[in-house]
Amino acid sequence: MRAATGIQAIAIGAILLLAACGDKDPKLLNVRSQGRGPDEFAILPVKPLQLPEDIAALPEPTPGGANLTDPTPEADAAVALGGNPARAGGGDGGLFAHVGRFGTSAGIREQLAAEDLEWRRDHDGRLLERMLNVNVYYKAYADMSLDQYLELEYWRQRGVRTVSAPPAELYEK
Repeated sequence: MRAATGIQAIAIGAILLLAACGDKDPKLLNVRSQGRGPDEFAILPVKPLQLPEDIAALPEPTPGGANLTDPTPEADAAVALGGNPARAGGGDGGLFAHVGRFGTSAGIREQLAAEDLEWRRDHDGRLLERMLNVNVYYKAYADMSLDQYLELEYWRQRGVRTVSAPPAELYEK
């Protein structure tokens, strides 16, 4: 009787141990939704219909072109913040031109994904981690991670203002 109870206790413990090793993928690795439902962030309400003062002033309809009721979130945000809606959405042109000044690689995403997979395979963890398919993403890149508090202290000691970071008194290292 005691042996049967001991075996049951070990079996229950093993089941609980395996259940604890469940899906622990980092959230940033799985940005896309796994479901087949709609993406709630892609749905934007249209603007309300309005009758213009002068019907003749309406733009000529173009197939596939913009509509007056189409959502314009960038321009709406610019207006809400007191900016110029004509400049909204086009303000990154200089940034894109500067970043692409040496050219761009068409297959950069695929190349980086392959290099990342190779790196993680070379640093794929211990035997039990491989056997139980434990995600070792953070462990594989631990040497490359940045200690945000140490970096913040580095720049503060040099007199650089870090207005978006919390005051030194609010965080303890």
